[in-house]
Amino acid sequence: MKFVFYTHSLISDWNHGNAHFLRGVMRDLQRRGHEALALEPQDAWSRANLVREEGSAAIERFHQTFPQHRSQIYGKDFDHNAALADADVVIVHEWTQPDLVARLGRIRRDGATFTLLFHDTHHRAVSAEGDIAGLALDDYDGVLAFGETLRERYLRAGWGKSVFTWHEAADDALFRPIPDAERTGDLIWIGNWGDDERSAELLEFLVRPVKSLGLNTTVRGVRYPGHALDALSEAGIVYGGWIANADVPVAFALHNVTVHIPRRPYVERLPGIPTIRVFEALACGIPLISAPWDDAENLFTPAQDYLLAGDGEEMKRNLRDVLLDPGRAASLAASGLKTIKARHTCRHRVDELFTVLTRCGTSRVTMCIHSQEAAE
Repeated sequence: MKFVFYTHSLISDWNHGNAHFLRGVMRDLQRRGHEALALEPQDAWSRANLVREEGSAAIERFHQTFPQHRSQIYGKDFDHNAALADADVVIVHEWTQPDLVARLGRIRRDGATFTLLFHDTHHRAVSAEGDIAGLALDDYDGVLAFGETLRERYLRAGWGKSVFTWHEAADDALFRPIPDAERTGDLIWIGNWGDDERSAELLEFLVRPVKSLGLNTTVRGVRYPGHALDALSEAGIVYGGWIANADVPVAFALHNVTVHIPRRPYVERLPGIPTIRVFEALACGIPLISAPWDDAENLFTPAQDYLLAGDGEEMKRNLRDVLLDPGRAASLAASGLKTIKARHTCRHRVDELFTVLTRCGTSRVTMCIHSQEAAE
């Protein structure tokens, strides 16, 4: 089958975590013999910022790292009807412009035989409800929401016909342990400072514990304002800027522990949804300690797969314990990795996607799925 993904960007992962997941999903679809194409807008904010900060070499690096992936850039004169003429499944990310979201729905309504799904991997459904409420989703066959609480929000609001939970996951072809790497640092955190959605939490659960313990710490990410950089410097934290997602497994392997510091909208209004970095970190076999986060869907087992810190003092104690107890660190890493391999890889999510397609797909798609299952 041919899968077409409308995404903000496949090429750029600059402040764009969905690119991580989409690359893994496309990889697994291709592994199964399907065709996968990404369509991304000419004015994609993430790609523009990546080129501005890192130059065109970052784009070339993507193509070298992921030679199997196809991404086509579209502008205002792009012929979407022609691009979708032979598509079997079209998945539209929620950062797609509203007028295009509506246009794709009309194409489906006017007789297109592909299955059309809307994919939400953000918190705008609760933090900017009008943005999502204004989208024309009536002609979509289904909605993929990256957490159960988000799915419930769509159902309560009546957005979309059928809504399914479809969590993000680790591309374990890329994210895996590197046992021979020499660990030269204590702690690494990979994430973006962003829109003041977790500024206080970053100070409490990262900066202050690191300063108090005197840990050899590196931070990677983008959108760090001057006051944030000053706080990192004062705590003795090395700030390394943007890191290509393909380089993250090595970065994890060079450090002894990482942390999860979720954004406030997820903690307060969308419990149970972790950042994709949780899946990726655990897939790399690095111990993880989380700031307050309610794993409402039991994706992992706290105290076995990761440690939970209720405040900055507990984060400091947990960091000290993990760094001073190699056996405890190894046990956490092994348990987290086992859970990822059992439940949370992109292979699992593609299996789940096919289950969704058997429930809400067009007859052409469901026939293809059943034929493939019979062949296997």
